Amino acid sequence: MDKKFSIGVTRDFLKPDGTSDFDTIGAPSFDNAGLHWEYLPTLTSTLTAAQARNYDALLVLGAGVTTETLAGADRLAIIARFGVGYDKVDLDACTENGVLLTIAPDGVRRPVATSIITFVLALSHQLLIKDRLTRGDGWAHKQDYMGMGLVGRTLGLVGMGNIGAEVFRLAQPFGMRHTAFDPYVSPADAAALNVELVGLDTLMQTADFVCVCCPLNDRTRGLIDERRIGLMKPTAYLINTARGPIVNQAALTDALRHRRIQGAGLDVFEKEPIDAADPLLELDNVIVTPHSICWTDECFQRISQSACDSIARVAAGQLPSWIVNSAVVDSPKLHEKLKRWQ
Repeated sequence: MDKKFSIGVTRDFLKPDGTSDFDTIGAPSFDNAGLHWEYLPTLTSTLTAAQARNYDALLVLGAGVTTETLAGADRLAIIARFGVGYDKVDLDACTENGVLLTIAPDGVRRPVATSIITFVLALSHQLLIKDRLTRGDGWAHKQDYMGMGLVGRTLGLVGMGNIGAEVFRLAQPFGMRHTAFDPYVSPADAAALNVELVGLDTLMQTADFVCVCCPLNDRTRGLIDERRIGLMKPTAYLINTARGPIVNQAALTDALRHRRIQGAGLDVFEKEPIDAADPLLELDNVIVTPHSICWTDECFQRISQSACDSIARVAAGQLPSWIVNSAVVDSPKLHEKLKRWQ
């Protein structure tokens, strides 16, 4: 068996011209540690068993990981997700096969939080509408589009974890009321950030900005459904930078089309990439971005540092930070793999 620690990097890091920001931002971490890495030879939406079995570590951007992926991957010790979402990864299969799954919450906390604030500011000031007025023949109509001041308005977050807490920290100077729905956050932790914990229906009814910040799982899929969208104020905005399937997109589109809510800012969609013919894209009261609003040099650098550090720790026979499937820590299969590098 090859004793060289080998890392496979999914090919979706590459741009159409074959270049990648990872070459200059993330790769030096591996190079400096003397670790061998390479891009996977083929681009696939779901990693295959043939791809996985050739590596000790996989750095994964958007590809899925299934039970079939891990069949025969006897040397694979870690899958490092380049981000925080892991809804495309079979967690049980990873644990069963002695494979660590790590994420990079320390890398996305500030970039995603600033992205949410960007949506809040752009929507409240009707930025895109005023841009179109200026570029077209609409200067005389500028007073027809009054924005919404933030002082005294309610910022409501569905999910107050790593990113949500950072949003509230950044929003403090705006003078808004802060509310959150999160059954896993203690009242003491919420109070420390001047956040009032409320029920989800109450949040939907009272917030001027409903921001979705929770992970996608069986409990949150379809959480913001037609009924809950119907509870929103006609002057309210919905912002989703988490995962598209948390929100019923058809119901949201209908509410936007009939102006039952003021607008929306969406970085994620039920199906990605979104169909160019999707009726949502015909609306002028929604700002859409291609699941990349937080994609900045800062974000890439922070995630790279976190994800590459996780892999480097395993290459040294150590456990990394930010392990998702904590049960795997006791796996004999994993410990046999780690022994090779201790």
